[in-house]
Amino acid sequence: MCFANTIVETHKKFITPKEGGVYIHTKAEHREICDKNPNLYNMSRTKSRLQIEVCGDCGASDPSWASINRGILLCSDCCSVHRSLGRHISMVKSLRQGTWEPSVLNFVNSLNAHGANSVWEHHLLDTNSSKNDKGMPRVRKPNPKDPLHPVKSDFIKSKHVNLVFVLKSNLQEEGIISGVNLENELSRQLHASVRTSNLETSLRLLVQGANPNYFHEEKRSTPLHVAAKFGQASQIELLIANGADINAIDGNGLTPLEVAKSNNHNVIAERLLDSLYEVTDRIIMFLGGKKPDHSSGCHLIIPETNNTEISEQLTIARNRLQVVPNKMFEELVMDLYDEVDRRENEASKIINLSVFK
Repeated sequence: MCFANTIVETHKKFITPKEGGVYIHTKAEHREICDKNPNLYNMSRTKSRLQIEVCGDCGASDPSWASINRGILLCSDCCSVHRSLGRHISMVKSLRQGTWEPSVLNFVNSLNAHGANSVWEHHLLDTNSSKNDKGMPRVRKPNPKDPLHPVKSDFIKSKHVNLVFVLKSNLQEEGIISGVNLENELSRQLHASVRTSNLETSLRLLVQGANPNYFHEEKRSTPLHVAAKFGQASQIELLIANGADINAIDGNGLTPLEVAKSNNHNVIAERLLDSLYEVTDRIIMFLGGKKPDHSSGCHLIIPETNNTEISEQLTIARNRLQVVPNKMFEELVMDLYDEVDRRENEASKIINLSVFK
């Protein structure tokens, strides 16, 4: 997730006291995706063979975790490996503990049900492809009884870190374009794709190298602006999970939040508003159990205390934070966010183990 702008803006609000035309895309764009990159639609054959209510990495039944940005479900064993990879690789969350934003849960369920795992395992699922790809290692997908180390862990790293089984763009395979030109072409296709509900197409484009923050010079907008305009809530979740900048400005000077409001997508506008403050909300909830009401203009809740000594310590800490550069402050908050995430996931794991022993 892209937290930089959120952190900097929150930093300013915390330490600084306060006194008192998006363009419509043509139908040709969607056809252009298929014409220029037919590999995007190779999922239909393999998708029907997938079992969606199993761990995406080893096939274990009754998965209790999900990887949000991967769009797959996970068993406890495979989840432990995902957690060790870091949130920049896999954002895991318990399916049985904690709370989920409805739009995030719908997004994960939809992506998982429509074959997200075939994006990550294309060369394992497509027999013809794997036979024809020179240099492609023959790898057996683990089963639930295989040992976590090294069998499952090595497979998960190959799949999610090295992206060994991902289908490359046919534009890249055929040497038509490469480098920046390839990224721009994939990004243009993503820009068109997010106006539809076809999540797996957008996911594959992102995995192949599309930029979620690509600014289309002709349309004068980013993919997040397009998804907000067309009311595509799950596409918005996919883009955010892959680093889309919620504060991006389009050619009319509007943010995705403002675009959603102008098109009467009020639920999406509320979700984008919450996403702006996701980092601070998560920390505030962990510390005090309350979430700010952003719709009323309340974006931070500072715990109250009657203890003079603690109040003095907070004053000293605040004074020190005032001189911390934004970049350093961002890193500090992200470290804190990661620690909150680790503790919450660890607590969920312990509860799951005790309940389902």
